[in-house]
Amino acid sequence: MPLIDNVVYVDGVRRAEPASLELTYEAMHADGGMAWIGLYRPTEAEIASVRAEFGIHPLAVEDTIKAHQRPKIERYGDVLFTVLRPARYIDSEERVEFGELHVFTGPDFVVTVRHAEAPDLAKVRRRMEAAPELLRLGPEAVLYAILDEVVDEYAPVVAGLENDIDEIEDELFAGNPAVSRRIYDLFREVMDFQRATRPLLEMLDALKNGAAKYNVDDELTRYLRDVHDHVVRVVDRADSFRALLQNALAVNATVVAQRQNEEMQAMTVSSLEQNEEVKRISAWAAILFAPSLVGTVYGMNFDNMPELAWPLGYPMALGLMVGGSFTLYRVFRWKKWL
Repeated sequence: MPLIDNVVYVDGVRRAEPASLELTYEAMHADGGMAWIGLYRPTEAEIASVRAEFGIHPLAVEDTIKAHQRPKIERYGDVLFTVLRPARYIDSEERVEFGELHVFTGPDFVVTVRHAEAPDLAKVRRRMEAAPELLRLGPEAVLYAILDEVVDEYAPVVAGLENDIDEIEDELFAGNPAVSRRIYDLFREVMDFQRATRPLLEMLDALKNGAAKYNVDDELTRYLRDVHDHVVRVVDRADSFRALLQNALAVNATVVAQRQNEEMQAMTVSSLEQNEEVKRISAWAAILFAPSLVGTVYGMNFDNMPELAWPLGYPMALGLMVGGSFTLYRVFRWKKWL
């Protein structure tokens, strides 16, 4: 179901759990509480209902319906629109899966719209309900808790990417032909991870800088600074991963080129050896061809062959065979074919 969890909180305590959006609006106004509405891949009708009730800007609604937004934070009057890109590492497939979360926070409401499984917002609710003094601070506190959960879920992703990079470093010199593809795929994942995390630095700076203007509690501002510190560490790790993979690509290209050079050298040596063998065979074939030619001519036994009746004809034929072969042998030795 698109509607995951609808709760109205009064003074940091869960007061009502309406079964529909309309009942949520009624309970919120009746109790003077804060509504926290959780939607999962909502329909356009549900988005239109939320927009009409809370006065959400059409541009923010359009972004929510279309999804596929970059991480950002935008303010439309008293409504803050936040887009986050949560991530999780799927160990069985050794890849990173990215989600998308939209958060609308207003004076007395929080609307979360998830387009993927991550993050675990039920965990955020349990945490906030266990700390009513924090939940009492209002929608800004909920936004902080969501940001904190998204950033905390980056930790397993960092660990998974680090492990993959360690494996690639081991495979670089092992002669695995698939390592090039793995480096490239991992490089793309790290770039996507950077696109998901780096904008958080600017977003958290904007939240901290606007704290005084929008009367954000000082304690909550300190929490935001803590989240900012965590994001800085995550971004630094992602930057180091990208640098390592760039080096791995360069090293892999060098190793592949070196391996190709070695193969070419081996082929060249083999070709030279084959050429030498061909020379020897050709030389001996030519040497043997000389007596074969003389023997063939005198083996025709024509009537008009004066040498047949000549007493020295046979020694002459043998001499031609030996002399021709010897001459060719000396020539090939001189040319170092033999």
